[in-house]
Amino acid sequence: MLDDGAADLFGGFWPFMRRFLFMFLPLWVFLIGYTAGLHVILASILAGSSISVVAIFEKYKLKQESEEGLDGNNLIK
Repeated sequence: MLDDGAADLFGGFWPFMRRFLFMFLPLWVFLIGYTAGLHVILASILAGSSISVVAIFEKYKLKQESEEGLDGNNLIK
């Protein structure tokens, strides 16, 4: 059985939230950029780069939770 630490983020809600963000975050960023008056190409580049923010956030939270778990397992404090 594979143990994915990301499934435990936010009380198990993260896998659903991640799928939702991967689908709609670029659309929202594109629409906000286009409405703000950015050129279509610049708005689409900004929207495409917004996907990496979700992956970076997930890695950050996993690292943060693994460090918290390691603090309790130290024998010498």
